[in-house]
Amino acid sequence: MSNSNIPTGQSPEKADEPQLEEGQLLKMALELGPLVVFFFANAKGDALANWFPFLSGMQSIFIATAAFMVATIISLTLSRIKFGKLPVMPLISGFVVFVFGGLTLYLQDDTFIKMKPTIVNTLFGTILLVGLLFGKSLLGYVFDSVFQLNATGWRILTFRWGVFFFFLAVVNEVVWRNFSTDMWVNFKVFGVMPITMVFGAMQMPLLNKYGPNAGE
Repeated sequence: MSNSNIPTGQSPEKADEPQLEEGQLLKMALELGPLVVFFFANAKGDALANWFPFLSGMQSIFIATAAFMVATIISLTLSRIKFGKLPVMPLISGFVVFVFGGLTLYLQDDTFIKMKPTIVNTLFGTILLVGLLFGKSLLGYVFDSVFQLNATGWRILTFRWGVFFFFLAVVNEVVWRNFSTDMWVNFKVFGVMPITMVFGAMQMPLLNKYGPNAGE
């Protein structure tokens, strides 16, 4: 018996595996891009000040903050052009970047930009957990086009991510208050991202258990 629905040259096992779409890769690049710009601008602040005289005298963290804000605007603009809408979480995060980044540059105090991850993660965690109290698995509204879960799966996943956001908020407070600015920037890129990816990978059993093929 032939498998007519399976493309030529593709095994039955491969046919059922989810493929990472080009659009998802682009979304990831647009969301992570501003953070990468922030890291390199902070690392190369002195070189940027030499190339652009108007940056002379500015500390690297303030140069990085300005670059972060510009990169965020570009990222949101490209997302709007490419996908026709703005993702909810990057949009909220971008708003906080503009507010706290603006305060950082205006007051020349890097405390504000360092507190930005704390504010954003606490906000996301609060929204998700409060939504559960009212019987709403709000994470489903954000990722419904990516994952297909039943109601129980969305509740569990929403709770886990809500708690995880609070964890990230606490970790950010510990790092920026007890370590140098460069250490904090490095942790944002090389610490938070891997931790988040590992946490996301740990949710795969849940996605399989409560997915559309859970009964098979």
